[in-house]
Amino acid sequence: TVTVSIPSLTAKKTVIVHTTKDTAVHRYAPDSAKPEDAKPSSLAEIHPGDQLRARGNKNTDGTEITAEEVYAGVFPQYAATVKSVDAGSGMISVQDLASKKVVQVKISGDSQLHKIPTEMAQMVATRLKSMMPAGMPGAAGGSQGGGKPAGSANAQTPSPAGSTWSGGGNGGGTRSGGPPDFQRMLSRMPTATLADLNLQKGDAVIILATEGTPGSPHTAITLLSGVEPILQAAPGAGSAMMLTPWNLGGGAPGGEASQ
Repeated sequence: TVTVSIPSLTAKKTVIVHTTKDTAVHRYAPDSAKPEDAKPSSLAEIHPGDQLRARGNKNTDGTEITAEEVYAGVFPQYAATVKSVDAGSGMISVQDLASKKVVQVKISGDSQLHKIPTEMAQMVATRLKSMMPAGMPGAAGGSQGGGKPAGSANAQTPSPAGSTWSGGGNGGGTRSGGPPDFQRMLSRMPTATLADLNLQKGDAVIILATEGTPGSPHTAITLLSGVEPILQAAPGAGSAMMLTPWNLGGGAPGGEASQ
């Protein structure tokens, strides 16, 4: 049994994942978010803090799932500012807003890059700010403060008939009064190249990356620029802001595991 915690702006949702001897457990490769690159694994290799996704049958209230298949792995997320860009090698250096550490990230041919238009970013910022509980930094009427708006992403794997993927909700349309459907927004935006983004020192970005191997840079799965209004509007929401509202795609699972 694995407990998956899915934060939101208002409260965390906990999902209990039950496994059987027939459950297929996989672990994502350190340098890939593609399910086809994942290796056979076991529950013993799932650790607290891992991001996890399970396919199976949920109970009526969605709090438990009997898994037929489980994918787990580590996918760092960064809300950061750009330090430097080497377009020739596809490398960028960013400073994580939470840890203040400088992180090296490589842009590959599979990396999805998007620049969020100013109007869209401002709309998202307004919605997020209105959703945050009173007293939380960045909430309407609340004080401003620092924080790391980052979190897990959800895979865009089709759900077979009669089964459900659990570990974060896929965007299925804008819900009245709910979080903005970022995945739907992003799906309508053209992908960009590093040159198209024209990133400058100090620009704010949100990055979902692979775990990587010791001594090697992370590889970007998704990189979003133009996010300054969003980070300014909800600076203290942390991973709770990003996990459920954001679906950055690319195959990484949603939900943090604990045992």
